[in-house]
Amino acid sequence: MTRVAQNVKEGKNIFCAIDLHQEKMLAGIAVDQGLPEFRELDTREESGVKGLLSLLQSCGRRFPGARIRVCYEASGSGFRLADRLEEAGYWVAVLAPTHLPSSPKQRSNKTDKRDVVRLLEALRGHMLAGNSLPVVWKPPAELREDREVVRRRLGLGDKIAGVKNEIHGLLRRYGRRAPEGIKNPWTKKHARWLEGVAEELPAGGGTVLGGLLRELRFYQEELVRGGKAVAALAALAEEERYRKQVEALVAIPGVAALTAMVFLTELGDLSRFPNRRALGSYLGLAPRAWESGERSDRKGHISKMGSPRVRKVLNQASWALVRLAPSWRAWFKKRMRGQKKERKKALIVGVMRQLGIRMWHLAQEAA
Repeated sequence: MTRVAQNVKEGKNIFCAIDLHQEKMLAGIAVDQGLPEFRELDTREESGVKGLLSLLQSCGRRFPGARIRVCYEASGSGFRLADRLEEAGYWVAVLAPTHLPSSPKQRSNKTDKRDVVRLLEALRGHMLAGNSLPVVWKPPAELREDREVVRRRLGLGDKIAGVKNEIHGLLRRYGRRAPEGIKNPWTKKHARWLEGVAEELPAGGGTVLGGLLRELRFYQEELVRGGKAVAALAALAEEERYRKQVEALVAIPGVAALTAMVFLTELGDLSRFPNRRALGSYLGLAPRAWESGERSDRKGHISKMGSPRVRKVLNQASWALVRLAPSWRAWFKKRMRGQKKERKKALIVGVMRQLGIRMWHLAQEAA
């Protein structure tokens, strides 16, 4: 770090790129177009963050006027590091990994140091040459907390569905089917039958089925019987920052409160999308394009960029919409006439995009 600091003069640019992992981070610091020096720090300990701040503060103290710029890739570690750096007064950019330039050679020959150099080049190109920098939107801390609650609620539904699928698979392997007197699955009567089956099956299958039933009851209690996630979700929807928007969105057939809350918390600031094309692109519902030489522009599958959670709830709401809303039901039937069943999925993607745009407009009007 000493050699780096000695090379910095007033008015210079100091670039710091960080390859962030769960247990460690590798920071590379370079001056203008110079080569970087690397420092490995412990991400798990507070001393690691303090060590990074100390490195940056050293340059700032010794060489007033130097412009310090920091970047790292977005990951499951969230925005905690960016928060700390911004609190200390540093400019920091969290970059979208999927939008950073990467050659086949770089992807096949990957190391932490090479990742740092790649981030440094992107940051340097932006600051010195004006190249675009794929910065992700950093949600406010309050919105991030809301997301945790909504994601927990959404995840509970996925966990319940997963356990039920495991139970179905186990019953098929043992050739067990519910008796004719049980028409509806997952009722109290059906649960009693499953408990009886668990006692009748051989030791291995019975033990597994009993464990699955206990797991299912736990998740159902969390979800249905006043679980914390449901209560917290309801409290969020009643707060002023969501109430009017949720009321406007649930007026759409097929859109429930959970769908509305997932949409609002995952998208955050709706005004950051300048138009519906930008929104469709963010949702991952824009088609891929391919054009080369004499080949005309061909549209392919959707890009699937952006939040998969939003696409999930939009998909569920879209199927409900074409079933519940007469105009949408007629539209769907007309376009399915004479088509193969596989066409349904493509049509639903179109409904998802239109529904997402409609929700975007309504939520902004209600805000």
